Amino acid sequence: MEKERLFKCRVLIVDDEPIVLETTAAILRSFGFSVRTAEDGFVALQILREVLPDIIIADLRMPNMSGFELLSIVRRRFPHIPTIAISGEFILANMPLGLLVDHFFQKGGYTPEQLRAKVKELIAESPIRPHLGKVDKAPLWIPRKDADYIVVTCPECLRSSSIEDSANTGEIQQTDCIACGATISYLVDSSILQLLQEKKKRLPAL
Repeated sequence: MEKERLFKCRVLIVDDEPIVLETTAAILRSFGFSVRTAEDGFVALQILREVLPDIIIADLRMPNMSGFELLSIVRRRFPHIPTIAISGEFILANMPLGLLVDHFFQKGGYTPEQLRAKVKELIAESPIRPHLGKVDKAPLWIPRKDADYIVVTCPECLRSSSIEDSANTGEIQQTDCIACGATISYLVDSSILQLLQEKKKRLPAL
């Protein structure tokens, strides 16, 4: 089939850093994707009122509306749209795949070909995404720099919130979701802590 007759897969990229936004968009356009961009979550939601993309790629920390909030809205309203989170400030510690995002990339930790392959894979799988059952523990996002908090995502309402990082290693902790009041169980075990330390050593300084 002639190339111009093929449908282009639509990608929405959301990032508040103009250089990152433009570079990522240029890379994906060079692979033949149709790309729209948004500098924060509110702009992304405006675009979603006009047209639904085949996949959404979003930063996690942005002004006005964070990527956490945007992705939770997308997952609730458009569960068929696959999502990728990209962050230079958070490290993924524990993630039931598909709850908030379908894949996570660390900024600077992937190649254009890896991004292309993952986008194509998730788009191909999106029509047959399996139904996800209830998860026992909440996914954790750990700030790359030393901080006294972690970010947990509620398995019930998908809203993310920061909580004090005072967990005892190896013990399941509980907190109440500030949005829906559900009890959130989470665990930061020694293997996760060791993995995070190794990743931090390999990552470039912010």
